[in-house]
Amino acid sequence: MMQWKTAASAAARDLGRNAIFCGLTALLPLIAGPMIAGYPGVAPMLGWLLMLVFCGIVLALAIHLLFDTLLFRLAASHETEAAGLAAVDDLLSRMQLRKPDRTPPGLEKRIAGSRRIVWQQRLALVLYLGILAILQLNASHAPPPA
Repeated sequence: MMQWKTAASAAARDLGRNAIFCGLTALLPLIAGPMIAGYPGVAPMLGWLLMLVFCGIVLALAIHLLFDTLLFRLAASHETEAAGLAAVDDLLSRMQLRKPDRTPPGLEKRIAGSRRIVWQQRLALVLYLGILAILQLNASHAPPPA
């Protein structure tokens, strides 16, 4: 396997794993949230709304990363790097997601762009889990139910 195919396959694998891990991590507190929402003082409404917003951001970025994963797999399925990236650009232009460029970015630039999205997703996940921790600390100091 050529070096660019290895890089594209590794990027696809890493992006897919990150998207699934962060997406599931974001969903677990929302699944457990309604179970504990009935207890008084568990979480103010604003806290839950902020959690929903950040969960939505994390999930949207997870979907974007899964789409990038499929694009890198498409590129790796071709014989040459130029043919693979041309197929990706053609697909994106047919879907009207990107206008055709005169000089399309190379594989490394595309991988770097996807890694920036990974870091944005991780930041949103950290903020989301931070809000969850604050809500749980708030709930642990609430007066017991009467």
